[in-house]
Amino acid sequence: MAAFEVLAPRRALRFGRQKRWVTNLAIVATDTLFLRVVFPAAAVGVAMWAAASGYGLFALLNAPVWLAAVLGFVLLDFAVWFEHWASHKIPLLWRIHKMHHADPDFDVTTALRFHPLEIIVSMLWKALIVVAFGIPVTAVLVFEVVLNGAAMFNHANVRLPAWLDRALRLVIVTPDMHRVHHSVVVRETDSNYGFNLSLWDRLFRTYTPQPEAGHDGMTIGLAEYQSDAPTGFAWCLALPFRKAVPRSAIAMDAGGGAPADAGSVKADREIA
Repeated sequence: MAAFEVLAPRRALRFGRQKRWVTNLAIVATDTLFLRVVFPAAAVGVAMWAAASGYGLFALLNAPVWLAAVLGFVLLDFAVWFEHWASHKIPLLWRIHKMHHADPDFDVTTALRFHPLEIIVSMLWKALIVVAFGIPVTAVLVFEVVLNGAAMFNHANVRLPAWLDRALRLVIVTPDMHRVHHSVVVRETDSNYGFNLSLWDRLFRTYTPQPEAGHDGMTIGLAEYQSDAPTGFAWCLALPFRKAVPRSAIAMDAGGGAPADAGSVKADREIA
């Protein structure tokens, strides 16, 4: 995807690649280390334990493995959508999720940019779903591979033909669809939560087809962090612990340049 971005970029990057990529890749390395030390039981391991113990709704219903696997995949995808939605609605979760949105540019490395605390919350949530339903190990493994691949794809700064984008987003989340979610305009940020299947946003009416300012005119990131500060590694890790930006902070309109009403500022969701 990185090579595709270079060959067919959708937008010009404002801050380039060098510092941002080093930071975003360092974050994913930190996440990996943190998970191995603090939370070694990943979703696949939990699924193996649940299967061996006979836990979960599918086991109680004696559901065929193939049916449990298909339903389990869909359930996990919905669980990820719901967690993402909750991360925008619950102040404490937004505090740790906002590091992902603070990236002032949008490319394949943005898909890797999650705070270690968010990774732990996500793994615990998925583990709960896996145990509650007794989702088969194979389904969990396939889901994790697909989810990571889908995240890399839909965060890519690539230009797809319009007809292909329209066709793909009937089923999966495309880069243009997810880019809307990374807009500074809060009504656009609060939409398109999906990472893999696109049906959840349509079903729950959180779907926004295109950014108001267009993909070339929209501003990426958070209105209160429109500088190169979010490209720094230490800044990113410290962000959840920083004091909230006041509600009176200046926001941006859909065009990304003029001040807008304070309701467009995402910072008012933080805990002071």
